[in-house]
Amino acid sequence: MPGSSPRPPAERAALRDGLRFAFGTLTVLPARITRWDRPAARTGMACAPLAGLVVGLLAAGLGCLLLLLGAAPLLVAAATVAVPAALTRGLHLDGLADTADGLGSAKPAETALRIMKQSDIGPFGVISLVLVLLVQAAALAQAYADGWARGALATVVAAVAARTALTLACRDGVPPARHEGLGAAVAGAVPAGAAAAVAAITMAAAAAAALPLGPAAAAQHALAVLAGLGAAELLLRRCVRRFDGVTGDVFGALAESAATVALVVLALG
Repeated sequence: MPGSSPRPPAERAALRDGLRFAFGTLTVLPARITRWDRPAARTGMACAPLAGLVVGLLAAGLGCLLLLLGAAPLLVAAATVAVPAALTRGLHLDGLADTADGLGSAKPAETALRIMKQSDIGPFGVISLVLVLLVQAAALAQAYADGWARGALATVVAAVAARTALTLACRDGVPPARHEGLGAAVAGAVPAGAAAAVAAITMAAAAAAALPLGPAAAAQHALAVLAGLGAAELLLRRCVRRFDGVTGDVFGALAESAATVALVVLALG
């Protein structure tokens, strides 16, 4: 309007602050969080796939080492699944269990959120944990049985897809279910366009990494990322309807769901 002052540009956080935010909140790796505000959350959650890349590489490194030492693919897969759990203090798995209990409770949103905050795990949470870990280990065992390269690549792609799902879940328009906690700090922090760009880059990177295995493998790895993100999006919408927003537990459930679906797609064919 004439005479009105232009809107000031949104404050931005330096990349290093965003990386510290991403690694400090999503991993146990040494990263001192220097800023805990919306600009840092915006940059940090846009950088979440980089945290997944590091976690995936560390998990794949252990898997390849065990395979080199003569371990069977199932043992390699079990150890590989354990690494992301250890590097996240089990928070994503805990979030999966709590979200399953909340969704399965059939209670109003406020009561379901209270159930999710309890320290114990209910039957829905236990069943979800067992099935997800079993499927992940089985899919990775099949990948490592086909060779170290396919197993390592599947590990990394699943870890990156899991954190990319978090970037998409933090896009603007997704509300927090509570006014405190990680969900409130990061919900709606990432512009939708930026979140979509991160997802597209992740798919392209997965395809490029698998290209040495052949065009079919490249397409399959891109499809695995797409399927994982699609599954996480469906769960996200369900949780927003059920809980009136997202929480830190929901983010954990989204990450584990995306990783699991991506691994299943990579195990097909």
